[in-house]
Amino acid sequence: MTDDDFESDLEKLSSAEDFLEYFKIEYDPKVVQVNRLHILQRFHDYLADVDEQPDGADARWALHADLLGAAYLDFVTSDAKTEKVFRVFHMHEPKIASVPLSDLLGQIPHAAGV
Repeated sequence: MTDDDFESDLEKLSSAEDFLEYFKIEYDPKVVQVNRLHILQRFHDYLADVDEQPDGADARWALHADLLGAAYLDFVTSDAKTEKVFRVFHMHEPKIASVPLSDLLGQIPHAAGV
């Protein structure tokens, strides 16, 4: 396989199943159905952590296969809420503020007699 072939193949992949099948990773469709975006995002994150891609399409294919396999396994043994792949999972819980009704009524001149 050439580098151009590998790049061309990657461009054609669109679903998590496409990636898993291309990199010959056995998977449970139920896990992928629930976590497809999380798996692909984790795979992307793992790729971004690689300082230098290896030379040669075969070595790059093997690296991608290992990283995608690791990303998939993360969601076999865990879940999206625990793994917190997307930024929304890192947001803090909403804060609840309470204001006594008497404070609000005190700001309205004609409400003093209520």
